[in-house]
Amino acid sequence: MFHPRFTITPQILNALTRIEVIREKIATCPIYPKEEYRLKRQAMLSMVHHSTAIEGNTLKEFEIQKVLEGRTIHALEREIYEVKNYKKALDWLSAEKKSHINEKDILKIHGLLSAHILPKNRSGKYRRESVYVVSRTPISQKIRYTAPDHTKVPKLVSSLCEWIRDSRRERLSPIIVAGIAHAEMAAIHPFIDGNGRTARLLATMILYTEHYDFRKLFALENYYNTNRPAYYDAIHLGKNYEERKKGNINHWLEYFVKGFLFEMELVLDTIQPFLYLHKSKATEKIILSREEIKILDFLQTMNHMKSKDVENILTVSKRTAQRYLAKLMKKGLIKKHGDKKSSKYTFR
Repeated sequence: MFHPRFTITPQILNALTRIEVIREKIATCPIYPKEEYRLKRQAMLSMVHHSTAIEGNTLKEFEIQKVLEGRTIHALEREIYEVKNYKKALDWLSAEKKSHINEKDILKIHGLLSAHILPKNRSGKYRRESVYVVSRTPISQKIRYTAPDHTKVPKLVSSLCEWIRDSRRERLSPIIVAGIAHAEMAAIHPFIDGNGRTARLLATMILYTEHYDFRKLFALENYYNTNRPAYYDAIHLGKNYEERKKGNINHWLEYFVKGFLFEMELVLDTIQPFLYLHKSKATEKIILSREEIKILDFLQTMNHMKSKDVENILTVSKRTAQRYLAKLMKKGLIKKHGDKKSSKYTFR
């Protein structure tokens, strides 16, 4: 049975707590349907682009968009299939209504990812040979990691799936479960090719299954690809599988949760203008400036505010502060109480 060694450090706990707060805001945010569709599509494009880029795919995001729209681009056939396959795998994840994850799901993910790239007898099938993770330079190459013997792969994957199911009884955060499964899948390296993409999609599937999809507005792959050396360093925890089992994976989990929080904060920044729409009775679309969002953020925290607070928040003059407040009142988001000298503002 798979038994990962880890500790929920204060750093991990603080990040998980913040993520839960953001999760609630995202879940209840009244985003316009058309805007939500656009944001989901943007997140999907980002996932496809960054996850395939980590493995060496050179297509740019605008080229990926053309591929997914069925338009012709000049590129390597393999790179085009990597993009198409990743989108198909994401679509399958979104459509599946799973109560738990098993080996067949992992093989299905790999089969979708490797279609037309690997031979049919290798696509969605466990490897039948030894594999190594190698770092190369123009003049040399070095084995960084030796995966477990191929005869052990089925049992190791089965054990991982069993642990994922049992984690519910332990009430582990789905984010922790997804992070551990991501690292373990990369360590087992069950396939001849496509292990990294499979590991990242397995983590996504766990989140979707446990209703931690955050309305599918995020792309963790963006964080990994922004600094690939940091990603490789965090997920590399030993020279071989046996050595890896002896150590804990706190370093990886801290990296994973930190990246998760980073991406969730990006989502929150994106949907901030919509968070206050339910406070307004206006039927037309409301556009909020960055300064107005800062004012509303403060008001959300303090429940009431004065013009002086706006001056301090934005570092502006009294007249400018009052102008911002007047705009927010006109938009139907806040209301004023009291006379000029003692007036304060609250949400309408």
